Amino acid sequence: MIWSKKQFLLFCILHTCLCAYSQEIAKPQSLQSVLSALETRFNITFTYSDVTISGVQLVPPATHLTVAETLEYLHRETGLDFHQLNERFIAIGKTASATIDICGILVDRETGERIDGAVIRLNDRYVISDASGEFHLSDVPENANLIIQSLGFRRASVPAEIFQISPCQPLQLIPQTTTLQELIVTDYLTEGITKATDGSFRISPKQLGILPGLIEPDVLQTIQALPGIQSADETISNINIRGGTNDQNLVLWDGIRMYQTGHFFGLISAFNPYLTQNISLIKNGTSSSLGDGVSGTINIESIDTVAKRFSGGMGVNMIHGDFFLRIPVTNNLSFQVSSRRSISDIIQTPTYDQYFDRTFHDTDVSGNVLSDGDTVTTSKKNFNFYDVNFKVLYDVTKRDKLRLNFLRISNDITYQENLRGDNRAESRTSNLSQASTGLGLSYSHLWGDRLRSVLEGYLSGYQLDGTNFDVLNDQRLRQENKVLDIGAKLGVLYRVSNRLDLFTGYQFYEVGVTNSDDINNPPFSRLIKRVLQTHVFFAEGNLMSRSNATNLRTGVRINYLSKFDKILFEPRMAFSHRFGEALALELSGEIKSQTTSQVIDLPNDFLGVEKRKWILSDNSGIPVITSRQLSAGFTFNYNGMLISLEGYLKEVKNITTSGQGFQNQFQFVRSSGNYSVEGIDFMINQKVNNLRMWFSYSLAHNTYQFSELIPPSFPNNLDIRHSISLAGSYSTSGFQISAGLRWHSGRPYTEPIPANPVESGTILYQSPNNVRLNDYLRIDLSLRYNFRLSPSVKAQAGASIWNLANRPNLISQYYMISDSGELQPLERRALGLTPNLMFRIEF
Repeated sequence: MIWSKKQFLLFCILHTCLCAYSQEIAKPQSLQSVLSALETRFNITFTYSDVTISGVQLVPPATHLTVAETLEYLHRETGLDFHQLNERFIAIGKTASATIDICGILVDRETGERIDGAVIRLNDRYVISDASGEFHLSDVPENANLIIQSLGFRRASVPAEIFQISPCQPLQLIPQTTTLQELIVTDYLTEGITKATDGSFRISPKQLGILPGLIEPDVLQTIQALPGIQSADETISNINIRGGTNDQNLVLWDGIRMYQTGHFFGLISAFNPYLTQNISLIKNGTSSSLGDGVSGTINIESIDTVAKRFSGGMGVNMIHGDFFLRIPVTNNLSFQVSSRRSISDIIQTPTYDQYFDRTFHDTDVSGNVLSDGDTVTTSKKNFNFYDVNFKVLYDVTKRDKLRLNFLRISNDITYQENLRGDNRAESRTSNLSQASTGLGLSYSHLWGDRLRSVLEGYLSGYQLDGTNFDVLNDQRLRQENKVLDIGAKLGVLYRVSNRLDLFTGYQFYEVGVTNSDDINNPPFSRLIKRVLQTHVFFAEGNLMSRSNATNLRTGVRINYLSKFDKILFEPRMAFSHRFGEALALELSGEIKSQTTSQVIDLPNDFLGVEKRKWILSDNSGIPVITSRQLSAGFTFNYNGMLISLEGYLKEVKNITTSGQGFQNQFQFVRSSGNYSVEGIDFMINQKVNNLRMWFSYSLAHNTYQFSELIPPSFPNNLDIRHSISLAGSYSTSGFQISAGLRWHSGRPYTEPIPANPVESGTILYQSPNNVRLNDYLRIDLSLRYNFRLSPSVKAQAGASIWNLANRPNLISQYYMISDSGELQPLERRALGLTPNLMFRIEF
């Protein structure tokens, strides 16, 4: 083939361009910049000293490589060791076998004082730091890690190479002033969920992996992924922990007890996750410092370190928009603020419509009535919600920390009720508002390397107000439910040794609950207010064996109810023991009590939307609720596989029928009784590279015992015998995808007798909870993509589908008598197919 001059010239130009392009993409970069890009792509973290990677350059690895292939490439190109500690952390060290002489000085990070008597270990060799905190070691391999331990300080693992530079290099040790907490399992279901030796679960929203149906780390939706926890009506305001009702859970936000936990009257968590640092979930073996919740404990803690640089983020989905900021003022003072608000007054999305229909179906908000030629309709329905969180963080000195917290949560629905008839036309506006306010102040002081004290004070207010107009009967009903909880706590932690902590303290709190009803036609007014003061002394010890294989926390909580002159002793215990590295045995037990609870008086209270209202024990008709629970199980964790099995026995006494939400022959009966649960929680989790799969199963037998009812024993309204969760997630190159299935057997309900079910305006029922709803089944899907808009701005986009198959799941069924005197069945369904989209940036 003979080329013309033009063809030859074109070939040269293309060849030159391609060569230039090839040289451009193959240009070496610093190892530090390559590692930063890989951390974003794979959601991993490299740990190294600056000395190790200083001056190292290489061509970035190809984007199609897996994590393992990428690490092999980095090792081949740099000659460094890349050791994968777990799924998230990778340590970098030198492979050279050369030895060095090192010198270091140990310093207390809080006080700047030098630390003597510390043990510095290198395999079977060790030295002790002298009076000036200095130590020396010779013939140390360059790539070795030193283990440094000192009484009252956190154990540290440090690369030896950072000490080879002359003069002696200082190293700051972090004081260990918190209760001993070793972990049994990391990444329990997915990244960011861990299990501690006391059986509690810790969730870190910042590190949380993707879960089916969730594109953002919803605090209270996340914990429902754990075995033994679910919501019988699919709301986060009705979380059932091992068969208990939601009001039997203690929910704390930065030490403040919360009486409201959800937006959209229960469908969305009311706590912004982007300033939340840690969530603790305790099913059994609760610390003696926590009380007034006979079922589970959910402790939510916001970020508690002073910000050193300005940062923040914002985002929007098809329900709400939000933002958060961390604002440094000085080196020891910073603010953090977050807010979230619904966007329904700007745009009403399909997601919003699904949530609205689910929340207000079969309530006064959606009801239309036709009677004697008059028609009543509802219109101009407006709903919105918001939350605001503000925190001041002030490190007065290196030993003194002051924190101020504020939280406001609000939901509000208004609608117009219109009457149209032959002789009249009227309109009235009804509304329902639900709001909570939390205010907390804490001061901690470090008295030395062994003693720390924390003084806390808080105020928690809750208010539910409803105004319901019945234009057909010219009636107006006003209802109010208020809770005011004021308290203070002093806790003292003393570290006896590296193996033993003692924690003791005193708590006082006063709770006042007000309930009022006011009707204009016929005139009727009622106001009930109760106040109860409680004094508490608590003490516990946390002991860890020398080998770290055994951990025991045991304590007692003593409550004195001054109004009743009543003392309640509540022992608590959590024990775990490791058999080797893979197997751990866990035992826990507790006795607990609570004086506040929720009841339902009438099904149409508060517009039928939030029918539950808080009440306070009076030690007679409304007794103090108590519980006791024992559980035992094991955890097996080896080579990426996790198996967990736990059995439990739980008994709760002095519950009331009005607190159980009966919609049968016991709906208006007032009686006290008990319920007991026997159950098993099982979970298996397997991780293979970037793929994670898990399966969980819960078996529970939940039974009421009411001696004054006939029959005295029958299935609990929350008796969900079998529950299964099957899910998986996969992450690669910034993408995260998760899909899952949730199934459980149907809840029990009561059917009327087959023949003549209505007599004299009363429904005649069969045995209570004699039949069950159809099984519940839901398939969820979620997808997230993490990327950067600039070197300092991260972005995230996501999509999810809740109930992908659009299955019509029944969550309750009950009966009422229609205006014509006939039996009318009513059903409530869970969310149908519900899509959601999200976009966020962080800087």
